[in-house]
Amino acid sequence: MVSRARSRLHRFPIRTWCAVFARLLLLFTLVPALELALLIVIGQRLGVLPTIALILITGLIGAWLARREGSRTWREFRAALATGRVPGDELQQGLAILIGGALLLTPGVFTDLFGLLLLLPPSRQLVLRELRRRLERRLLHDDNRIEVRHWTREPPPL
Repeated sequence: MVSRARSRLHRFPIRTWCAVFARLLLLFTLVPALELALLIVIGQRLGVLPTIALILITGLIGAWLARREGSRTWREFRAALATGRVPGDELQQGLAILIGGALLLTPGVFTDLFGLLLLLPPSRQLVLRELRRRLERRLLHDDNRIEVRHWTREPPPL
C-alpha cells in the first residue's frame, strides 16, 4: 500500500504542485488587487460616476460582442458538423469567446483589455495561435507525458 502511494507521488512532483499553486495565488490575489488599485486611480481622476459608467459600458459592450461572435462561431460549428468536418477550430474560437465575454463582464481594466483581445477576431486569432504554439512546443519538445486512464464499471484498484 505504501509503495503505491509513493509511486503516485512520484508522478506529480511537489515542484509541479508548487508552481501551480503559485500561479493560482498570483491569479486570484495579485490580479484583483491591481484591478482595484487601477479602478481607484481612475475613480480619483475621472470621478465616481464616470468610473461606474465605464465599468457598465464595458460590460454591455462585452455582452454584445460575446453574443455576436458566439453566434457566428456557433453557425460555423454547425456548418462544420454538417459537412462532416471535425469542428476543432470552432471549439477553440468558442472557448476563447466564452472566456473573453466573462472577462469583459468582470469589473476591471486589465480583464477588460484581455477580454476584448479574445472577442475581436484578429487579436483572438493571434492569441489562439500563440497558445497552440506553446502547447505544441510543450507536448512535442519537452519531456512531458500525458496519462489517460479509462475504466468502464469500477475504478481501478488503488
